[in-house]
Amino acid sequence: MIGGAFVFDCVCHCFNFDLKNAYGPPGELFIHHLYAFHSLLTKEGERILTAEEFMREWSIDEIYRMVIEESDTDMIVAQPLPLTDMFQDGLSSWERCAEMAQRYPDRVVFWGSINPLEGKKALELMEVQVKEYGARAFKLYNVRYDYGQPFPWRMDDPRVAFPVFEKALELGVNLIGVHKGVPLGPQPVEHTRTFDMDGAAANFPDINFVIFHVGLPWLDEVLWQVVRYPNLYASIAATLNFISRQPRVFAETLAKMLWWCGEDKIIYGGEAPIWHPQWALEAFWEFQLPDDLVVEYGYPQLTEQAKRKILGENLARLHGIDLEEKKRELGLVGS
Repeated sequence: MIGGAFVFDCVCHCFNFDLKNAYGPPGELFIHHLYAFHSLLTKEGERILTAEEFMREWSIDEIYRMVIEESDTDMIVAQPLPLTDMFQDGLSSWERCAEMAQRYPDRVVFWGSINPLEGKKALELMEVQVKEYGARAFKLYNVRYDYGQPFPWRMDDPRVAFPVFEKALELGVNLIGVHKGVPLGPQPVEHTRTFDMDGAAANFPDINFVIFHVGLPWLDEVLWQVVRYPNLYASIAATLNFISRQPRVFAETLAKMLWWCGEDKIIYGGEAPIWHPQWALEAFWEFQLPDDLVVEYGYPQLTEQAKRKILGENLARLHGIDLEEKKRELGLVGS
């Protein structure tokens, strides 16, 4: 814990950044863009990995060690990427994410992931991931590829998305995250927008949807959505990592989020191993919004209570985890 706050990281990936894992230039470009994020947003003074150190298959144990043993993180979500049309293993295979949760069941929660365009096959895989591997939620990606060409689908599509949501509820899963914004590789930026979230949230009020990366650069439209639907949440995964190199950008983003949707709907994410989580956690715990944003613009200050909710309490609530009981289980009482 940091400052007595329970830290529940909503996303780490078991990445395979080996360029040989990519199906040609689109996948290679995707990996290079993630390495650029690592290089440009890592805090000054922290070690920046070389391309060779970064572009490889990361092991389950070293990712776990980075997040749990080398940082103040208490629990993590292991998330796959189902980009099997760009990478041989999808870039973060669901099997390895499930293995991480099985290897460290007290600290790791497994989220499944499927490609809704695969129809019945996708629904069958959801059943496998939940019933056999204990998936507690799902993470989806709207942009697919067919021989390198973008092939998007929408979260409000009754033929593609709604059967997935119905299957999730049938399996007892009521939490679904979706990658929005942050276009990578050859993704057309318009396919990462969030207009489709209204239809998903309105038609499935029993599912809590997490919009990852706050949909950047579509922040304002995301906040207009999150404030109107009680089952929409926003994750600051990757967004948080602007905190050291671009603190004003991060401050303005977070200030808007606190004013529009409040501290109960914001969820922390570390995005390991793109970045080591510790420096961002420390910076966030010490972070305050600049006076001009609070005094002149009327944004609420980032209080310690808000930090506790964002860092872990909100995600624990969505997962139905009793934090006091979990702290006792992990030996954190009195920390």
